[in-house]
Amino acid sequence: MGMPIVHHPFDFALGPVHLTGFGLAMMAAFGMAHWVSQEVLEQRGDDPMVMNDVTFAALVGTIVGAKIYYAILQGSVSALWGRAGFVFWGGFLGAVTLCAIVIRWKRLDFLRIADGAAVGIAAGYAIGRTGCWAVGDDYGRVWNGWLAVRFPQGLPPTTVQVMNEIYHANLPATLAPGDVVAVYPTQLLEVVLGLAMFGILWRLRRHAHAAGWLFGMYCVMAGIERFIVEFFRAKSDMVGPVTSAQVVALGVAAAGLLLVTWRRAPLPTPAPVR
Repeated sequence: MGMPIVHHPFDFALGPVHLTGFGLAMMAAFGMAHWVSQEVLEQRGDDPMVMNDVTFAALVGTIVGAKIYYAILQGSVSALWGRAGFVFWGGFLGAVTLCAIVIRWKRLDFLRIADGAAVGIAAGYAIGRTGCWAVGDDYGRVWNGWLAVRFPQGLPPTTVQVMNEIYHANLPATLAPGDVVAVYPTQLLEVVLGLAMFGILWRLRRHAHAAGWLFGMYCVMAGIERFIVEFFRAKSDMVGPVTSAQVVALGVAAAGLLLVTWRRAPLPTPAPVR
């Protein structure tokens, strides 16, 4: 199996400005999502310039929604003001809500814009997860297999004490609390799955179904992707046998399935046989 990979955070300073891999990845993610969404909208005959307002709304909605979701998980209002807590599902729901408000305010069709944005979201998601890898958070459960990774400077580090106290890993008492253990690199798994979602949606971007069908497809795939990945992630927010993220993932996938079914164009009626 080989020795586990040892991860070190990616960050550097440009004079007084401190840059982290997470911050750079988030900028790249929103930039790529914006560009891809504009491309898809233009190809489908919609005004791509609407994304200038929609992307800004998505940025604000992501920050606000993620922090609110995190504060609810923590059961503390003070969690709203900390640096931690940019939870994906909270950001996604916040972004969709604020974008819907902006699109309605501009008197445009939300589902048409959402179809273009769906492809961009998948591209941005794949890039954004590289930021989680860069800073060493959102990693997986204890694992010693191929491509296992140790995060001695992770957020938090993957020490025996952290994995036992926060993530209930039940590691043996013979291990020292400060020992760094290896885990699943779930960030990289999500990068790969995000790229796969982007590739599928890109191929489907010229679909002939009603507006909203492609966004529904994204919701189905994103829900399934996150539901599966959660089985490998180190988590503490359990709701019975599953995590809170899995509960939301099932809800998003179900909503997407309803949207796909509702917006699916009927098959053409075959000509009568004579």
